[in-house]
This record gives sequence, structure tokens and C-alpha cells, in this order.
Amino acid sequence: MANYVQLEKLGEGTYATVYKGRSRTTSEVVALKEIHLDAEEGTPSTAIREISLMKELKHVNIVRLHDVIHTESKLVLIFEFCEQDLKKYMDTHGDRGALDLNTVKNFTHQLLNGIAFCHDNRVLHRDLKPQNLLINRRGELKIGDFGLARAFGVPVNTFSNEVVTLWYRAPDVLLGSRTYSTSIDIWSVGCIFAEMITGYPLFRGRDNADQLVQIMKIVGTPSDATIAQIKLNSPEIQIKTPLAKHPKQPFHAIVPRAPRDALNLLEHLLQFEPSRRYDAHQAMVHPYFTSGPIAPPTLPTTGVQASAASLALPPRVAARASQASAAVQAQQQAQQAQAQAAQQQNAQMIAQQQQQQQQQQQQQQQNQYNAMLAEQAARQGYYDQATAAQMQQQQQAQAAHAQQLQMAHAQAQAQAQAQAQAQAQAQAQAQQGRGMDPNGYYMNPDQRYQ
Repeated sequence: MANYVQLEKLGEGTYATVYKGRSRTTSEVVALKEIHLDAEEGTPSTAIREISLMKELKHVNIVRLHDVIHTESKLVLIFEFCEQDLKKYMDTHGDRGALDLNTVKNFTHQLLNGIAFCHDNRVLHRDLKPQNLLINRRGELKIGDFGLARAFGVPVNTFSNEVVTLWYRAPDVLLGSRTYSTSIDIWSVGCIFAEMITGYPLFRGRDNADQLVQIMKIVGTPSDATIAQIKLNSPEIQIKTPLAKHPKQPFHAIVPRAPRDALNLLEHLLQFEPSRRYDAHQAMVHPYFTSGPIAPPTLPTTGVQASAASLALPPRVAARASQASAAVQAQQQAQQAQAQAAQQQNAQMIAQQQQQQQQQQQQQQQNQYNAMLAEQAARQGYYDQATAAQMQQQQQAQAAHAQQLQMAHAQAQAQAQAQAQAQAQAQAQAQQGRGMDPNGYYMNPDQRYQ
């Protein structure tokens, strides 16, 4: 957790608390989901399931799990941050909860795109509702909270029927089905689709029995043949008393704002019998989406400004961040200056070495020429003591000149080392003046580390 700053609480549930946070290394805003662990029970199975599934589900319309931090007392999941969930978005930007039809189409398509990816990867979400759909300030819808999600295979496993928040629970699950499949997520998508248009949940029951009645009052009581088909696919369903008879209501009377293609899609999503519901891919190629371009969602300017303002750092954190940024910049500038000085010194040393090499070459050539003259003079008999003394003096002068060059080179190296030490001492004094120790850590005036 040392890599993250906890900023504010976003929400609290039975098993976890969610905070807004910021990464110390990247400055990215994140969501911190803290799950407190029981010493006897250990890590909840829902958390283990959520982690294992979300590590595999990487999609633009699914909340990204960045990291997992596990300690003795708590488990912290680091998610990408989204400003609000769909429910809050509808309450804030909708007309009494109802969104404009362009935004409804865009969000519904994004939801279907995300749930299609889940189903393609053999994952049932099993708890789709507006509170579990997150919206970021770019208008991207992301499916979150995979605590009730389950992987499924063929043949279909037997699952619990205590899934999905009541108002978004499919009728076959309400009847007791434990062999459901992807169709239960599609029913929830249909409920959310209608709610975005109307501004309120379509089916609002008090319990399982009442929820089933509320569904049948709109989609109608299924026929005996439909009930028989449902029981054939889910033999565990036991209907002890006959279902009350309710006629089907036309959806245009229930959702009057919806265009014709939207009503037709809603009919295919909210089928009482699971096998008759569209799957996610069928829904995405429905004429409601393909008859025209899907425009970006309508994002109110005030909402974007508010969400951007909500990303501002608290004053204390901002002050520390500014101080750290200034110190880092100063340190980088000092390092650049030191590097430039070292480059200049290296260039001077290279130039001196090249000059010395040239002088040595010239000296060798002169020595060779003098030796040749001496040899010629000896052969011709003109060599005498005066000529020998003169040549000896020349050689001594040349040797003295070479010694002077070596001494000058040694003095230049000593001067360069002294300059480097002086720069290092100046940099250390500057760091201490900014509240940093020689290793680059910040200290308070009383010499305590921050």
C-alpha cells in the first residue's frame, strides 16, 4: 500500500469498502477495494472468484484489475477509476432518471459488447444492475463487481439460484432454476435497457413471488407449453400452485419513449422462456444498432467539469507533490550540469592527449632527422666535439620540454578532479537546503524523514 495514496471513501458494503486513491509512481487515479479478512474464515470465496476471473477478462467495457495487495488483515484490489455508476449517472444527468435516447443506445451497445466478451470467455456475471455498471468521464461504460460471477462449461453446471439483485432476476431463476446459462445476464440487460429509457426499474417486486407476479403483469403468464419447456430444461423447478393468469402488455404502452426498433429488441431480451432470448451477439446486430451510426453518449459539460474537479489533489498532497516535483527537477538539472561538465573535461583531456601525441610524433621525427645528420657527418669525417655538444644540448632541451608537458597534463587532471569534487559538494549543500539528505530523501527541519 506504500505505492498508493488513499484519498476519500466512495462506498461501503457488507464485505468491502471502496476508496478513491492515487498511485505514487504513476499519479494515476485508481479505486481501492478493501476487503477485511476474518482470522478464522480467511479470504472470502467471492474475492477469490473475483480476482481469478477479472485477471482473465481484459476488455474496454470491463473494469480493469490493476493489482492485488494481500496482508494479514485485509485484501486490497486496485481497479481503474470511474467517476460514477450508471444509477448515479441517471439520477444526475437524466430527466427524472430517463436518459436521452442517443445515450441509451450507446450505453446499451457497450453493455452488450462487454457481456458478450464475458460469455465468450465462459463467464456468467450473475449480478448485472445499474449500480454495477460504471461510467468514466469519457463516456465509457464498464462492467464491474464480479463477486457473484462464475465460470461455466458444457454440460452446464448446477448453480445457486440466490443470484442477481431481485429487480433484475430472470423469471426462470425466480422459479428455482439451477441450470441456467448466459440467458440470465441477457434478462438483466433487458431490464437495464428499459430502465435507462423510462428512468425507473421495470419490475419492482418485494420478494421472489411478488417479483414473478410483476414480471407476468407485463410480459404475460407463460403458456402451459412454455412452462413444460422450462421444466424440461430445468427439472429442479417445482411449481406447486398454478401461476396466476395475466395478459401480455404491449411494450409501447410500458415504454412509450422507445422507438420501434428498441421495442422490438426489448421483446427479444425479455422473453419468459430462456431459450427464446437473444444472446449478446444477436442483440448487437439487431436493426436498433445497425440501422444507423451509434453516436457517442451525450456528456453534460457540468458533469465533465465536476468529475475533472473531483480529481484534484487535497492541498497537503498537492503541496508535497509540488515540492517533490521541484526537487526532482532541480536534481535532474544538477545531474545534467554535472554531465555536461564531465563531457567538457573529457573533451579537454582528449584534446590534450591528441596534442601530446602530435608533439611526440614531431619529436620522434626530429630525433630521427638529427640521428641521420650525425651519421652522415661521422661518415664524412666532419664530426667534431662541438657538433656532439650541440646535439647533446638539443636532446637535453627536448627531454626537458617533454617533462614540462607531462607536468602540465598532471596539473590539468588534478584541476578537473578538484572541480568535480566542488560540484558534488555544492549539490549536496543544495539538497540539504531543500530538505533532502545526500541520498535524495526529504527531511523535515528537525531532520526527520518524511
